[in-house]
Amino acid sequence: MRLGCHLSIAGGLHRAFEQARKLEINAMQIFSHNARSWKFSPLTDEEVERFRQAWAESPVEYVVIHTSYLINLASPKRNVYYGSINALRKEIERAGQLGISHVNTHVGAHLGRGVEEGLRRIVRALDAALESPEAERFPEVLILLENDAGTGTSLGARFEELGFILDNGRHSERLRICFDTCHGFAAGYDFRTPEGLEGMLEEMDRAFGLERLVLVHANDSKHPLGSRKDRHEHIGRGHIGLEGFRWVVNHPKLRDLPFILETPKADEESEKLDSEMDRVNLATIRRLRKREAGDLNP
Repeated sequence: MRLGCHLSIAGGLHRAFEQARKLEINAMQIFSHNARSWKFSPLTDEEVERFRQAWAESPVEYVVIHTSYLINLASPKRNVYYGSINALRKEIERAGQLGISHVNTHVGAHLGRGVEEGLRRIVRALDAALESPEAERFPEVLILLENDAGTGTSLGARFEELGFILDNGRHSERLRICFDTCHGFAAGYDFRTPEGLEGMLEEMDRAFGLERLVLVHANDSKHPLGSRKDRHEHIGRGHIGLEGFRWVVNHPKLRDLPFILETPKADEESEKLDSEMDRVNLATIRRLRKREAGDLNP
């Protein structure tokens, strides 16, 4: 199983592999720069070499970059819209330099301009980013569109919205999907039973083709089904629960995908912090995972 979590890049991008080794994980997600800033400092040859060397010496099989939280590919505000396109171009370039093939991003919010206009702006933004010199230089880098919880005017909460984006872009061959369990649950998809999970996967397949799903963000939800609130919880302590995750991590159509945890880094009950809680959540997922494919009985 390719299992990991989002790791800090404090002290340098290559330092994330030290954390991965301590956590005994073979997959990880990172930011490529300060996620709260529009500023990108060019990667030096030394930074790239240190990252690639650390990766080669680590047990990590899969790495994905998560884009800045500032990106809004649907924004009606000109400076934010074009800033988002530029940021995505830069993320593609950095991924290519580091040898990373996946860049994960939220698609954005229409901010009152309507779903249809927002989706069309996203399509145009992705086309622009993928037609940039940076993207053409690194054709192996794919953009993963992450489903949203549906808070406010955010887009991508419904699978058909993601399908629209993939179907209408000029470069859909470079677009894939990341499914976040907390977001999907908050958006109203109930996959806590075998029947519910099968129904959701069938809906995904109709909307965008299940073969385009390449990553799962495994997070429990602090709020109930359909709350449209994006609040992640430790695995098994939220409204999805242990049984819900048992079905997800063992399903034949999901079990071979990378699973990345974005669970809280702290625990108010035990006062455990950072890697301690990562260890707890990773251990929970591993316990839920069945050794025999098809054996889904609790």
